[in-house]
Amino acid sequence: MEKSTYIGLIAAVIAIGAGMVLKGASLSALLNPAAILIILGGTVACIFVGFPMEDLNKVPKLFKIMFTTQALVSKTELINQIGEWATISRREGLLSLESKAEEVEDEFLREGMRMVIDGNDPTFIREVLMENITSMEERHRQGALIFTQAGTYAPTLGVLGAVVGLIAALGNLNEIEALGHLISAAFVATLLGIFTGYVLWHPMANKLKQKSKKEALLKTMMAEGLLAIQAGEPVLSINQRLAVFLTPTERKVMRVDKLEQA
Repeated sequence: MEKSTYIGLIAAVIAIGAGMVLKGASLSALLNPAAILIILGGTVACIFVGFPMEDLNKVPKLFKIMFTTQALVSKTELINQIGEWATISRREGLLSLESKAEEVEDEFLREGMRMVIDGNDPTFIREVLMENITSMEERHRQGALIFTQAGTYAPTLGVLGAVVGLIAALGNLNEIEALGHLISAAFVATLLGIFTGYVLWHPMANKLKQKSKKEALLKTMMAEGLLAIQAGEPVLSINQRLAVFLTPTERKVMRVDKLEQA
């Protein structure tokens, strides 16, 4: 479970709700079917117009990604694993890693190991692995773009909803009692448009981008580690090569772990 997503959504609802109450506005004003239809229905319509069904079919999966934690190996754990394979490879040869490759769950890492074990040219391996990462990033970019565009459409549709509401209000100028209610309802659409656009869709797009960057970085580490194993580099050199991908805190933790194991 991605706790930050749930915390953010709950905090946003509480903040807006509490703010309205403190300002003296009624929460029941948000239950405006016309505004909800214009904002949510209009945003969905715009997304359908702007993207092919092939991309839209992935939306349920994208929501799942936002609400679940990525099942990724830690960077320090990966470095230790690469170091272990490098030790085995230098002692027994690359073919000795064949049994290890079958135990790897990550498809990208498993396929990379197989290419290394098969003795493919290092340049070819790098090109294939990097192209794989680039293709993954492009797929992720397209997914995030759906939410980015939704965040762009929603506030504009909020203005459209407000205009529609004001038209209705101006058509009832003779009914003074109803006029205030109609004007208030008109601006509910603007509130919902801004809320969904800047509190929901844009942050969700950002989370997808951040998760994509994290996965791409990890796969880049895998590629560099595998190529280093193929080149026969010693474990210390491989650790130094891959340590550049770590944050200062992660490097300190890794050093502590090494000292404890020594």
